[in-house]
Amino acid sequence: MKKVLTNFMTLGGISLLLLASCKKNDPVVKISGNGTAGTLAANQTTLVLDKSKASDTSKVIMFNFTKPVYGYSAAVTNTLQIDAPGDNWAHPATTTLGVKVASQGFSTPDFNALLLKLNLPADVASQVQVRVQHSLGAGAEPIYSNVLNMTVTPFNLKAWVYLPGAYEGWANDADPTKAPNEDSLYSATGNGIYVGVVNFTAGNREFLIVPIKGKWDNKWATTDGATTSATNASYTTEYVTGGGNNFQAPTAAGQYLLTFNSNTGNLTIQPVNYYTIIGDGAVDWGTDIPMKYINDGSTTWTATTVMKTSGSIKVRQNSDWTYSWGIPQAGSPGDGVANTLNDSKDDNIPVPSNGSHTLTFTIPLTAQAPGFTPSVTATYTLK
Repeated sequence: MKKVLTNFMTLGGISLLLLASCKKNDPVVKISGNGTAGTLAANQTTLVLDKSKASDTSKVIMFNFTKPVYGYSAAVTNTLQIDAPGDNWAHPATTTLGVKVASQGFSTPDFNALLLKLNLPADVASQVQVRVQHSLGAGAEPIYSNVLNMTVTPFNLKAWVYLPGAYEGWANDADPTKAPNEDSLYSATGNGIYVGVVNFTAGNREFLIVPIKGKWDNKWATTDGATTSATNASYTTEYVTGGGNNFQAPTAAGQYLLTFNSNTGNLTIQPVNYYTIIGDGAVDWGTDIPMKYINDGSTTWTATTVMKTSGSIKVRQNSDWTYSWGIPQAGSPGDGVANTLNDSKDDNIPVPSNGSHTLTFTIPLTAQAPGFTPSVTATYTLK
């Protein structure tokens, strides 16, 4: 009897352990995301955004959808998603809608900002897709509405700030015949982040940033001391009507990439790859003619100089032969493509006629930051 009782107690203990083990390892119950998605509609599916209404708050497009049905009362998060067709919803621009909100309208600036996040070209009709994501939260698969196909034309909110300084004689030139990209930094989308390349000559390091060309009424300056090294600088800026210190470029003269974030007030200055013309079609094969970066988002360098048909030229990076560009040879990258150069197998660029010529050289900005290997091919014009 004692043996039986002992065996019974042992089995009971094992059962309790098994029950505890089962309880500990039970899977987490997931919420079912099965349901019927809402139906999305828009008051128009072709929209050309008007830049003149960039500050207009009136709605130019309205999206409406019916609520999803789950068969029970559910707290649903609805997110409007917009994406380019080829992206397969990998990186959509999104807007999360309020609770119990089944419509979303956009003003010109708001909808344009969403479209620019997709890197759509400005002033060009592009296809986008729009849908609503319905989500019950963590543990539930979202469901999606129907997809609307739209044709949209966004615009760039191009903007500049200007850099009067010792390198250009403190001119702060307001000459209306000059392009806004001269002595400036550029923002492609008006998001408050400005980028540009400036050539600081020896002994001419100081500069300021102003919002209006030719004006000194307002400016960005700094209370920081000179925080520069031979090749880099970083500043905290302040927007003032008077006072403040000038910014100073790094101590080594040359071409620098400036990034100014007017939202955070941060200014950074770092070395940048630059480009020159060389050859006996200009001067000789030992003299580089510097090119100027055009601060307009085109990633183009340009120079105007007198050339002669008795010679030829090449474009090279950092006054060095490590990377240089010429006419593609047969079978090499860019061969047969108009206005294309490459830095692999190439020939010199012939000068078409005697006299003053302007050479433009366009290469992606990633090739201009030190440490990046430049693209093999680039485009050019010689006029």
